[in-house]
Amino acid sequence: MAEGSETQRSSPVLQLLASGLQFWIRQQCDAVESLELQLHGSSLALLRGRLEGVSLVARRVVFSGLEIEMVELRSDAIQVQLGKLLKGRSLQLDHPFRIEGYAAFSGPGLSRSLSTPAWRPLGDQLADGLLGLTPLQSLTIERDRLVLRAQAMSCDTVPRAQDGGLQLCNSDSGQCVALPADPNIDIREANLDGGLLQLHGSARVSP
Repeated sequence: MAEGSETQRSSPVLQLLASGLQFWIRQQCDAVESLELQLHGSSLALLRGRLEGVSLVARRVVFSGLEIEMVELRSDAIQVQLGKLLKGRSLQLDHPFRIEGYAAFSGPGLSRSLSTPAWRPLGDQLADGLLGLTPLQSLTIERDRLVLRAQAMSCDTVPRAQDGGLQLCNSDSGQCVALPADPNIDIREANLDGGLLQLHGSARVSP
């Protein structure tokens, strides 16, 4: 378990909840290499079913077949059912809550993800819209550009946050292709930094 606040380390109740949350988060993902949690709140508030929030840093995450290099999030207050957890049952989160932060994707991770059956249609949609060719063969990050390749052609693209979603735009023509939007996710900023695609925004989690 990751190191947390003094309150978390000294409170058996918060320690138990941190373990339950770690287990719950890992259940939602296909894989998580490392996970650090810090809980915000007091044992007294928790006994009333309210946790003030959670800070999370996870590395090398696979979620629904999508490889994510790093995730850093902070949640709003969360309603928890502590009674079941104290009785040795799995943690249950029954009420929606909001999270805010960013996720970072590497070029190799994106390329592998877009070659899987679940994400290949999206890769081909990008290749068709920006290159006029399918299938997408690879996606790489080179300096400040996302480079798409299909057959013998390639194009440099830049990511843009637009109306809560994400677009990839051809650097030369300005032509853009919007990725399918999720109404529960609001992407406010998209940029390339340090060889990673970084998306900043918020989301509504419905357990």
